[in-house]
Amino acid sequence: MPTAARLGAVALSAAVLTGTAAPAFASSASTGASLSASPSASPVSIPVGLYGTSDPTYDGVWRQGLSLLALHSQGVTPAASAVDWLTGQQCADGGWPSYDADPAKGCAAATEDTNATSAAVQALAALGGHDDAVSKAVAWYRKVQNADGGWSYNPGSASDANSTGLVVSALAAAKADPASVARGGRTALDGLHGFQLGCSAAAAEQGAFAYQPDKSGKLVANDAASAQAALATGSGFLPVPVGTAAASTATAASGTTACADSEQAAAQYLARRLGSGQEHLTSQLAGASATPDYASTAWAALSLAGTGHVDQARKAVDWLSANSAGWARGAGASADAVLILSAHATGVDPTRFGAANLVAQLEAAGPAPAATAAAGPTASTTAASTATAEKSSSSFNPWWLIGVGLVAGAGIGMYISFNRSRRRA
Repeated sequence: MPTAARLGAVALSAAVLTGTAAPAFASSASTGASLSASPSASPVSIPVGLYGTSDPTYDGVWRQGLSLLALHSQGVTPAASAVDWLTGQQCADGGWPSYDADPAKGCAAATEDTNATSAAVQALAALGGHDDAVSKAVAWYRKVQNADGGWSYNPGSASDANSTGLVVSALAAAKADPASVARGGRTALDGLHGFQLGCSAAAAEQGAFAYQPDKSGKLVANDAASAQAALATGSGFLPVPVGTAAASTATAASGTTACADSEQAAAQYLARRLGSGQEHLTSQLAGASATPDYASTAWAALSLAGTGHVDQARKAVDWLSANSAGWARGAGASADAVLILSAHATGVDPTRFGAANLVAQLEAAGPAPAATAAAGPTASTTAASTATAEKSSSSFNPWWLIGVGLVAGAGIGMYISFNRSRRRA
């Protein structure tokens, strides 16, 4: 969940995620970076067909998948070059890397990324016509599943809640029952539930997810992990339909104990956390002040809407509409994408998101679409003004550098979430 290029994935080490409430999303997710970054020019040439202007090394596939999903939710038909770029990144064995600068050379197994693969699978499943690519990805997920039923960011490491949740969503989007994908008798859902705090936890933490167990094996509630993993508790996936199961909204708001119900317990936890934080989540690294976690907030809204609590989700989206403009400018395409997806899920118009037309901004950040929605604004009405702002800023977030440094120092694998913020938007 890590979520604004990953919106939902700013690179953070497992140590940071298990020891603090820091964001777990890719560039901003989110996997997404939860903190705004000062724009900086990308040192890398941006491939034709790719959305965004920042260095795609860590989040190229992630932000492309989210961008295609977001535009699809708005009735936009993406350019063939955008879809071709994504399919061209797939490795021979079915997984996707975070980014492959030279696909002709083939993928190195160590670069394959379960989170990027999830975004790609959900996008191609939504677009339709890519059954072979999706089936290969499902086969790859089966091959790299861990013995606990879960998945890590890069195969070969310990499972984490964000990656496992994203994989479950990808499996559901691909119409592969997560309960049937198992390793050693442990299913994907077993792996996911293994990170969730249950009825034995303190009342305020019941339903939350830990990123990973701490060194003693204890599960510690993590908002970024909870925001992204919760969508998968009901086998939800992107794009979340508008107003999914809105009739159940009262359950999350009521505070009624549902600790034995994974889906409702997760929703209640997120609703409590958002309500106690003026409808947004925060993140905090050691020695730093708490700051709004935009990517995690967007993923929390998606998870709440996807589990039927649209009214609760709408409050978070309204907060994002009023407060996320600066973050989105710094985070780029994946931030726009995850904001569009959260707006779509809650019935909010993403073309009037605060002062921004998110759809036009995202269209302007990539190749001209093959077709826009039959009704409503099109990119041509605002692209001229938004393109300049988008192309002059970068979504590369300095949290990536911090995360890489922490990983090197701690000697553990890094996790790229945002939302995602990448992400883990």
